[in-house]
Amino acid sequence: MLGASLNWARPARPAGGVRTLTRRVVVRQGLQETFRFFADAANLQRITPEWLDFRILTPLPIEMKVGAELQYVIRLHGIPIRWRTVIDAWEPGVRFVDRQVAGPYRWWHHEHRFRAVAEGTEVEDRVEYAAPFAWLTEPLLVRRDLRRIFDHRSRAIVESCCGGRERGR
Repeated sequence: MLGASLNWARPARPAGGVRTLTRRVVVRQGLQETFRFFADAANLQRITPEWLDFRILTPLPIEMKVGAELQYVIRLHGIPIRWRTVIDAWEPGVRFVDRQVAGPYRWWHHEHRFRAVAEGTEVEDRVEYAAPFAWLTEPLLVRRDLRRIFDHRSRAIVESCCGGRERGR
C-alpha cells in the first residue's frame, strides 16, 4: 500500500483553542530524496534543537507507515516530557501526518507536505495544537517555544537537505 490514512477512533479535535503554526522551506534536492530524509525517523534528532535534549525511545529503525508509533522524550524548561505519536497518514512523496496520542498537548496534529518546485522540493510543516491551560501557557510559553523550535527546524532542514531557503511563514 503506497499511502493511506488511519480511520480508527481517536481523540477528537477540540472545538476551541486550537492554534496553527506553519513553516515552509525549499531544499535543493529532489522530491523523493527529500521524502526519504523525513521517512528516516533518526533524522528527527538532526532537525530538533539541541536544547530540547530530544531522544527517540522507540528502537530504530522504525518502519514508517500508517499506524506506526514513535515514542520519545524531550526536556523542556528542565522538565522531561514523554511523547507518543502515531502516523495517521503516510503518502510517500506527498505527505505524512503524526498525531500525539500521549504527551503535553490537548491536541497535536502535525502534517508534513512535500511538493516539487523549480528549485527542488518545498517542505511544509503545518501543526495544529491546543495547549493545556492555554489561557496561561499559550501566550507565556507555548507560542514562543514552538516558534523557536520550528524556526530552528526550518534552518536545520535547509542545512541537512543540501541547502535551500525559507519561504513565507
